[in-house]
Amino acid sequence: MQKIAQSIAFMPQAKIATARLFQWGLSFSLVMGLCACGKDGNSGISLKNFHIGANVTPIQKITKKNQGTTVYIQGKVEKIAPLIQKKAYQINDSTGKIWVITNQGNFQVGEEVVLKGNVQYKSVPLAGKEYGEIYLEEK
Repeated sequence: MQKIAQSIAFMPQAKIATARLFQWGLSFSLVMGLCACGKDGNSGISLKNFHIGANVTPIQKITKKNQGTTVYIQGKVEKIAPLIQKKAYQINDSTGKIWVITNQGNFQVGEEVVLKGNVQYKSVPLAGKEYGEIYLEEK
């Protein structure tokens, strides 16, 4: 009977110790998180070293044969062209350039982006020559 009484008396102390350990851990995590936010002045996500890998199609490999297929591209925004209710961005990776039409309007020149879109081809015949353009239309 005495052992049961001792174990019951010990239980509240164990709960208090566990709660204090949790508080210390939470406080430490909060302080470390706040310190990390202050470094470099930017707590946003950077895509500098981010590469999706096998899912990304090099722009050079996108042809009019791919029309209607969905591809992922990764590159830097070079130019911006405002359209009615949409925007067009010229994206450049190390293999080439392509225009992407999208509803997103928040990209800046020089920003690294990853986009998903359907391959489209617009035929422009002039004087017996084809001046068509391949572009992506983001889903």
